[in-house]
Amino acid sequence: MKALFIGGTGTISTAIVRRLVNELGWEVWLLNRGNRPEAVPAGVWTIIADIHDEAAVAKKLEGMTFDVVSDFIGFTVDAVERDYRLFKGKTKQYMYISSASAYHKPAAGYIITEGTTLANPYWEYSRNKIACEEFLMRKYREEGFPVTIIRPSHTYDERNIPLGVHGNRGFWQVIRRMLDGKPVIIQGDGSSLWTVTFNTDFAVGYTGLMGNRHAIGEAFHITGDETLTWDQIYQTIADALNVPLKAYHVAAEYLAAVGKPYGYDFEGALLGDKSVSVVFDNSKLKRAVPDMRTNVRFDQGARIALGHILSHPELQVPDPEFDQWCDRVIAALEKSKEEI
Repeated sequence: MKALFIGGTGTISTAIVRRLVNELGWEVWLLNRGNRPEAVPAGVWTIIADIHDEAAVAKKLEGMTFDVVSDFIGFTVDAVERDYRLFKGKTKQYMYISSASAYHKPAAGYIITEGTTLANPYWEYSRNKIACEEFLMRKYREEGFPVTIIRPSHTYDERNIPLGVHGNRGFWQVIRRMLDGKPVIIQGDGSSLWTVTFNTDFAVGYTGLMGNRHAIGEAFHITGDETLTWDQIYQTIADALNVPLKAYHVAAEYLAAVGKPYGYDFEGALLGDKSVSVVFDNSKLKRAVPDMRTNVRFDQGARIALGHILSHPELQVPDPEFDQWCDRVIAALEKSKEEI
């Protein structure tokens, strides 16, 4: 079996490529700009190109066909329209990475199935993903274009740690605050439910849908089965660091308002996603991929990730602006308590 990945070196796709090559014996091609060669396993073929240069890509793909084409970096309708032109008639299955954030916000119910309405008034990213899905499914219904829609939720790997509130430079400053004994901001009261999935578990579900005739014309979310509160997520991280958790709870609406002037999109990331309780019904995926299950619990995944991050200084990206913003938010709220 032969697969082409547009991208292929990100958090999710790296685990999928490794599984295909090392465990399942697929012939794997990556189409990207070659910026992360260290993430490409031995035996993978690479086409160096910018997918946005459609004419150049079409020339490099001339005469090639694939059993599966996977796009991990299509964020707007023009991107999937381009893919449709490039791969119509050249693949037996086109797999599009959408997002579980596309599910209805505010949620009508916390149990999410693939039939849950898609609507997100808070986040343009999610609305763009919905529009991409609608274009692709229309091409499936009208022309038989063999699409499969994949909706990841919060997937992480050894290079990342899942958080609700962080700055634009990533997760590290929150970890640094924990290590320094400082309070860390958690949205809401910390009791909303969330699901995090280690990328190797995600890869089992994804590869099980590749070349699977029951996946054509269908949408699947791929998540683990472990559901945690945000307080439990942060406490698990603190436990892995062997430090006490100093949680400081702040309403998501307040964070969205005070974060916007500093360039923090908490309206989308929180109101449109992480502040809403979600529990995923994975029965549809498990019918199609019986091997899908949670192999890496979050307490295990957190220790794997933190062990890797703490031993790789290049992943410890400081964010002093976010650190100062957190201190200002906490100080302002503490002062308001005294003034009322």
